[in-house]
Amino acid sequence: MLRPKAYLFAHRPFVTRSFLALALAAAFCVHLHAQTTPTITILMLDGKTGKPIVPSNFIVRFDHRNEVHNDSVVIDDEGVARALVPAGAKYLSVQGTFNNSMEIYVNCDAAMEKDVSTLHWYSVPDILASGVAMPNECYKGKFAEATRINPKPGMFVFFVRKNNWHEMPPD
Repeated sequence: MLRPKAYLFAHRPFVTRSFLALALAAAFCVHLHAQTTPTITILMLDGKTGKPIVPSNFIVRFDHRNEVHNDSVVIDDEGVARALVPAGAKYLSVQGTFNNSMEIYVNCDAAMEKDVSTLHWYSVPDILASGVAMPNECYKGKFAEATRINPKPGMFVFFVRKNNWHEMPPD
């Protein structure tokens, strides 16, 4: 006499426990992955006033590459962005755009250089450990004091200005 139903019921607790264990392990791995993906908060400030600017978009690059990583950047209504850092990334460069176009602000760390479009790279481990604020070379004197800021760990602060009349590209 065969009892196939009894055989199936005898193994069901094992199958149920195995499935639950597998589901819990998968959920735990997803939770661990979400915790280990570092995020950098990006804040763009006016080089003269030190007030936040809401950009049209950010151009985020990693590791001295020209590839733009905007797919992992989320900007809130106040202009603060959060960017997921790719695994193994060592350096970061950020630019902001305005007028809902690809017109790019001048980063104030390159404002005194002959070529104001020069990209400067900042250490991702330093940003994550203690926060980094780029130097503000756009304005000196009282404006430099007004724009002094101490970033929190995981925060990258950069100062910008619009192009001067002689830096504008020809039409």
